Amino acid sequence: MTAAATRLTVTLPRDGRLTDYELGEPGPWRRPVAPLTTRIAYAAAHVVPRALATNVPGAPAELDWETTLAYRHELWSYGLGVADAMDTAQRGMGLDWPATAELIRRSGAEAAAVGGRLACGAGTDQLELADIPSGKQGLTVILDAYREQIDVVRSAGAQVILMASRALAKVTTSADDYLAVYETLLSEVDQPVILHWLGTMFDPALQGYWGSEHIPTATEVFSGLIESHSSKIDGVKVSLLDAGHEIALRRTLPSAVRLYTGDDFNYPELILGDDHGHSDALLGVFAGIYPAASTALQELDAGNAIRAREILDSTRELGRHIFAAPTYYYKTGIAFLSWLNGNQAGFSMVGGLTTGRSVEHLTTLFVLADQAGLLSDPTIAAHRMRLYLELNGVTS
Repeated sequence: MTAAATRLTVTLPRDGRLTDYELGEPGPWRRPVAPLTTRIAYAAAHVVPRALATNVPGAPAELDWETTLAYRHELWSYGLGVADAMDTAQRGMGLDWPATAELIRRSGAEAAAVGGRLACGAGTDQLELADIPSGKQGLTVILDAYREQIDVVRSAGAQVILMASRALAKVTTSADDYLAVYETLLSEVDQPVILHWLGTMFDPALQGYWGSEHIPTATEVFSGLIESHSSKIDGVKVSLLDAGHEIALRRTLPSAVRLYTGDDFNYPELILGDDHGHSDALLGVFAGIYPAASTALQELDAGNAIRAREILDSTRELGRHIFAAPTYYYKTGIAFLSWLNGNQAGFSMVGGLTTGRSVEHLTTLFVLADQAGLLSDPTIAAHRMRLYLELNGVTS
């Protein structure tokens, strides 16, 4: 980068007034020359809508397939796995089941072509919550919905992630109902799956999952399920943003069951681990910080744990900002960062979700991404930030 480029400035609204902000340089990130080995790491990827689609709330999702799939190739090129059709891809927030099924099929074909690691979410979001009957009949409907989506994922050649189900949370009356559904599914799958426990900060409709709002009680149910069916469980993804809970759970898992951290606040220490073990990763934040995340994991593979921790720590403030409350709007920040970095032509999202964050929030995201060295081309990022501010009536 030239000296002139390092003096690139953008006038930003900060602390109630317009001030010039000077951009720094991209970080010393690199693509791996060999597969990552010491940790399994998935980035939960977002989707990009077709520019001229009806991207408003309630409209069917129409994706820009070329751009959406190119983003997955970018993640694979950094040695990361792709976790697709997850909440980062706007499951339950604009991405409907027909588009999801097509996404899984297309991502499966692309993964097979390049040898990329791929896991995809199987849930029940093809169901209309208002139409689900109560009692055992409702549980049967939910089981069949899960089975349909599992078949799509397996047919695409991807690993199954059993997603938490809003429908199940609505119909169940006890922990036994959760166990009846999950135990049936685990008895039927032909390959080990990843179980996903998604906290209410990501989806308020999942209140009381595993049969209790009391997390220790819910954890007992979850742990019992894992212990009884460990041969059918590759790992568990826990997204409760509670590092202490994750560490305690991790230490109780059967030896063959991984814990894939879903903690987008505390991932550095959880991935690095301690004398009792470590977490692998299945993170939405990795879709935004993937060059740094990959470089950190490469350092870890090389035995440089201190440097790996330094790199991950340098992204923490950005991650905490992207996932700030209301946490379920974090997808807006991931898409904005993708746009700033030139990975998509426009700042657009399925369902019009670009309005999920304020100008102030996205301005701070721009600054934090720059300070973390995660604006890959500062000139492009600065130009697009100016466009965004002008569009929103912020002019110098």
